[in-house]
Amino acid sequence: MFSLFSGCIEHLCRKDQFHLLILGVDKSGKTNVLEKLKQLLTDLPGMDPSQIMPTVGLNVGKMEAFNSQLVFWDLGGQQGLRSIWDKYYAETHGLVFVVDATDPERFDEAKVALDKALGARELVGAPLLLIANKQDAEGAADVQEVSDAFGLGKMECVPCIVQPASAYTGQGLVDGIKWLVEAVKRSPRRYHVTARR
Repeated sequence: MFSLFSGCIEHLCRKDQFHLLILGVDKSGKTNVLEKLKQLLTDLPGMDPSQIMPTVGLNVGKMEAFNSQLVFWDLGGQQGLRSIWDKYYAETHGLVFVVDATDPERFDEAKVALDKALGARELVGAPLLLIANKQDAEGAADVQEVSDAFGLGKMECVPCIVQPASAYTGQGLVDGIKWLVEAVKRSPRRYHVTARR
């Protein structure tokens, strides 16, 4: 009887686990976003930005926030590494796409990468948080400029927002992730993703 009761309590107290995939072209600040989130959402010290090297492969960050267990997969954004992105789509609940808002010359390249990801059958229905990063820098494109450049006003098939943010100061990151977690919780996709634990 006790084991039944403790099992019920454990089930009721268990937090949902969501896998959030962080993508973007190289030098957009993906790993900086992950490291700043570690500082903002946990007691862990994030890596100093000056120590962060370009990601070759995968960085993983696990944290509890918004009554959920979040597992972030940060993948390298160099052209040659983008071919591994699709290996993570089937297990992804939500997508974080990071854009360097100070580098509009690479918006077209980033849009092609994002469109390819969103066109993958395995990622259908995944909510999208597009982080317009580096808002602390002068001349950064604003939300409307980024939204227009990526054609997000035309997207109706998935929940998506553009979040102005700075991985350096942390501005906007928590609000963006909170929105994404809530969107994932409302998404039918959460019941179909077969993520590894």
